Amino acid sequence: MEDHSTRLATTGNVVPRPQSTGATIKAYIEVTKPISVFLLVFTALAMMLVAMASHPFSWPQAVQALLAVTLACAGANAVSCYIDRDLDAQMPRTARRPVPSGRIYPPERALYWGLGLFAASLVLAWGLNWVAFLCLWAGMLGYVGIYSLWLKRKSTWNIILGGFSGGLPPLFGWTAVTGDVSLLPILVGALVVLWIPNHIWSLAIFYREQYAKVKVPMLPVVCDIKKALHCLLATVILMVAFSIAIYFTGNWGMIYLGTALVLGIAALVLSAHVYLHPERQKAWVLFKFSSPYLFLLFLAMMVDAWV
Repeated sequence: MEDHSTRLATTGNVVPRPQSTGATIKAYIEVTKPISVFLLVFTALAMMLVAMASHPFSWPQAVQALLAVTLACAGANAVSCYIDRDLDAQMPRTARRPVPSGRIYPPERALYWGLGLFAASLVLAWGLNWVAFLCLWAGMLGYVGIYSLWLKRKSTWNIILGGFSGGLPPLFGWTAVTGDVSLLPILVGALVVLWIPNHIWSLAIFYREQYAKVKVPMLPVVCDIKKALHCLLATVILMVAFSIAIYFTGNWGMIYLGTALVLGIAALVLSAHVYLHPERQKAWVLFKFSSPYLFLLFLAMMVDAWV
């Protein structure tokens, strides 16, 4: 007897699942990928607080900016879940997501939900300044347009070229407060962009067979694993280098520098270990480390800026 995900893949139809109102609300929250949203919004919050240490900005405006970037990230994720519904249905890792599992039905409701959230974010961002407004537009274009619609299914460059959208939330946080762009937020945004390959490729190594099954050309899937790990290690080295460059660009103290050094050494050691011993479980450990790395680094920025 074929399972639910196989049936979705072969028929192309989503079977609606009867559920309570609470379960429906949960599904609409889940389709926005709240854990991903939290991490991205946290990078925006960190840069907002760094900018607020030297620029006047009211707390009501800060709440408005946080709501704008939250809705933008949530909306982009919901739209991407709609676009990737056929792939998600075929992968055990993603088959239980709200759209392929039928908890959001018809699937177009996820699309409308995501577009509605994003439209609301643009209204809020326009009330801040036009630079912040453009940052949200660029993020949507990068994640949905360049990554989900264009490169994800076609090129090993999907994460590299599509990943620039991940650097937009911290850039938005800075521009929401200052209304302009400077070297510091660009370096911070680039740090996040360089963090993404490590985060995604280590996951793709662990789920290599599933990505291969749906023909998504993630680098560890379509090329020799050593070559993929060479690229992964190179991005981690650049990421750590950028984290140190940020120290010399901003007005930081020892809290940020110490955190960047400790976390950077840990990231390099773990990445080198995976490179020397390319095993699935070691790649999983690297993946699990990547999110706390980014969170703690940006937390150090916030603490350092205000201490």
